[in-house]
Amino acid sequence: MKRLALFLLTATLLAAQSPEVEITAEPHHHLALDNKSVRVFNVEVDPNTETQMHWHRHDYFSVNLGNTEISNSVKDKPPATVKFTDGDTRFASATFAHVVRDLSPQPFRNVTIEILDDATLRNASSPWDPAKNEDRGLVVLNHGTKQILFVKDAIRATEFELQPGGVVPKHHHTGPVLVVAITDLALEETIEGQPLTPAHPASHMKSGDSKWLPGNITHTVTNTSTQPAKFVTLEFP
Repeated sequence: MKRLALFLLTATLLAAQSPEVEITAEPHHHLALDNKSVRVFNVEVDPNTETQMHWHRHDYFSVNLGNTEISNSVKDKPPATVKFTDGDTRFASATFAHVVRDLSPQPFRNVTIEILDDATLRNASSPWDPAKNEDRGLVVLNHGTKQILFVKDAIRATEFELQPGGVVPKHHHTGPVLVVAITDLALEETIEGQPLTPAHPASHMKSGDSKWLPGNITHTVTNTSTQPAKFVTLEFP
């Protein structure tokens, strides 16, 4: 207990002394995708190292890659120990600054998705009807599952797990969608109104990759890999 207390005190003092930087200047945050709706960062912190004190000025979603444990030192607050599992998807409200230290023997990796229009979306009406379980719940698919996790800032977070050959049946997206790969993916997308040609092959993504899909599409998704596929989607209104 004395060692833990000493560690927490040291972490607090170090966090207080750390220079504060914007997230774009924090060297563990690597910008992977940037458009008018989101900024997506791939984050990696080695074991027993930490980020600089950095600001989150927008609400954000995070998708964790791998099992890990961190110390989260928010400015002007005591450090908190947080455990994550592979694919753990969470939401955090701005504005705050913090330092993240990896306490586990493997790198802390996640995908951080800033919502650039958060000031508007916080007060937006959700398009997902709770009466129809559109904001939560588990759906069993053909060789897979679809887990609606939660809705924040009118954006729906959903986790998909597909066995080889598993299919997400035909569905429509009114707004755009961000796909975050938890495992390596080989997904074949059949878009209604478009023939499946060599111009539309299986979409290959590495773990941690992100892909932005336009809105107003109806499609079917199939796991063409010989390995299980796991990914998270953020559906925008």
